[in-house]
Amino acid sequence: MKISKVDDAAIQAVQQYQKADKVQEESSQKVGGNAAPEEKVNLSTKARDIQQLRDAVNQLPDVREDKVRELKDKVDKGAYDVNGQKIAEKMVSESLLDILA
Repeated sequence: MKISKVDDAAIQAVQQYQKADKVQEESSQKVGGNAAPEEKVNLSTKARDIQQLRDAVNQLPDVREDKVRELKDKVDKGAYDVNGQKIAEKMVSESLLDILA
């Protein structure tokens, strides 16, 4: 009996993995008896792409030294202009997005 519809992709992936693992376990029991099953990892192309992107992001510096230096020079020279109106608008728009999300 099916109680609820599963739309979440992560749950579906786990269920597929569990089914495949069960089938592999049953087949290894039939073929090898007590032999240890071979460990194997299969990554989809999407998972590999995500891993590559994650690695690339992890290699980026936490602080962009060039931007910090540029802003520091502007502040030291007195050329850094702060527009209070724009800052207030940005703060309000971000808080509204937080409320909607």
